[in-house]
Amino acid sequence: MRSINKIIIHCSATPDGRVVSAAEIDKWHRQRGFAMIGYHYVIGLDGSVEKGRDETQVGAHCEGQNSISIGICYIGGLDHNGKPMDTRTTKQISAMHLLIRELKKKYPQATIHGHNEFARKACPCFNVKNEFK
Repeated sequence: MRSINKIIIHCSATPDGRVVSAAEIDKWHRQRGFAMIGYHYVIGLDGSVEKGRDETQVGAHCEGQNSISIGICYIGGLDHNGKPMDTRTTKQISAMHLLIRELKKKYPQATIHGHNEFARKACPCFNVKNEFK
């Protein structure tokens, strides 16, 4: 079993309101040469949580952290002009908090991070440290 010590949150870097599925992200990631979707979970605009990679599999979502982390991606992250923005719906926020609570029960030692803590990106376009103190 993998030793998980981080939960890393991402955004899909898609415009506010655009519906994207885990299957679509899987297609994007395969086009980039990944074996499959890099995230373990995807949170849709309606708050639905889709499974990506199985938690037992190493993710492909954050260079240098994949083997010790679970990757969560919410759909959105850009305004209509393509600028970084917290576009999460209230349902996405609720689903994210519930999913993280469930993951913390499984991996109590895991700390919660935004992708931007490990890469020069705006992703996930909100302050994870402030939200998940």
